[in-house]
Amino acid sequence: MRKYDYLVVGAGFFGAVFAHEAQKRGCKCLVVERRNHIGGNAFTDTIKDIHVHQYGAHIFHTANKKIWDYVSMFASFNHYVNAPIANYKGELYNLPFNMNTFYQLWKVKTPEEARAKIEEQKQKYAHIKEPRNLEEQALVLGGEDVYEKLIKGYSEKQWGMKATEIPAFVIRRLPFRFTFDNNYFNDPYQGIPTGGYTLLFEKLLEGIEVVLNSDFLKEKEYYLPLASKIVYTGAIDAYFDYCYGALCYRSLEFKHNQMENVDNYQGNAVINYTDVQTPYTRIIEHKHFEFGSQPDTVVTYEYPAAWDQNNEPYYPVNNLENNTLYQQYKLLADKEHNVIFGGRLAEYTYYDMDKVVASALRYFDK
Repeated sequence: MRKYDYLVVGAGFFGAVFAHEAQKRGCKCLVVERRNHIGGNAFTDTIKDIHVHQYGAHIFHTANKKIWDYVSMFASFNHYVNAPIANYKGELYNLPFNMNTFYQLWKVKTPEEARAKIEEQKQKYAHIKEPRNLEEQALVLGGEDVYEKLIKGYSEKQWGMKATEIPAFVIRRLPFRFTFDNNYFNDPYQGIPTGGYTLLFEKLLEGIEVVLNSDFLKEKEYYLPLASKIVYTGAIDAYFDYCYGALCYRSLEFKHNQMENVDNYQGNAVINYTDVQTPYTRIIEHKHFEFGSQPDTVVTYEYPAAWDQNNEPYYPVNNLENNTLYQQYKLLADKEHNVIFGGRLAEYTYYDMDKVVASALRYFDK
């Protein structure tokens, strides 16, 4: 007789939601987490009475009322709306691209003027019928001003290569908005858990045994006999010991800076730095996520980084080569009848948080 029904590897959204739902149905779960905390990349730590997003900005947003109602059972969400600012060599622009942005770029004041300006810029590149890279794709879609000031440098930093080397599929479209609306997301439900994400995860995992600082892949022989089934949320290639080679990811580095007697450093939660000369891609001021009035502040500088097997994978590089390699691992995963692979790393795809929650819940809809 196995001690647990499910051994859940990873205490992020997929693992925590799965464990919570399994326990509701009378199953006994053990959650094993490699890091020293629950919550995965959504983990928030409290510093100077401010809930700091330790792994970058996490804004929960969804168009799915069922998912919004579900996460709202575990936390009270505030009405934060994501409205980032772009800083290009000291010039400030609103994101996403909207009438405020177009006024800042060209001083146009009506949607008709903005459309005309964009079309004028695009016409210079109408001869490019099949864009070969991100640069050509962006120029065809939006013209040179938007590309040079708001896309080029940020993309090159994020991907670690020249825009002419980045695949065109990275920018399939440019979401131009011809209204004065700075809300980054179109989803009707959006906010931040009051008190930070960690409280939400504590509620999800209430009454469930959790082991931190434990690497399942290094201790398989101990863990595998304990449970009837495994729920694995780590990197799929690592699970199979990179037998076909390593999938490619982009990583990030975060530098947190506590500022005493500074009650408002930048006036916005997120400011992106879109020139290539600035080494970081954005600065996050965490108190603004919860409309804080603390006398001090905490800001985080976010630096893109190359990935290797010694640092954290954050973004899958979903080009043709890596997607083909993933399909090889997926075939192996499909043969593991007692293992459920779920979440960003296990499915090698970039999921928003609501999609991860929905993915975990689907196992219990069947």
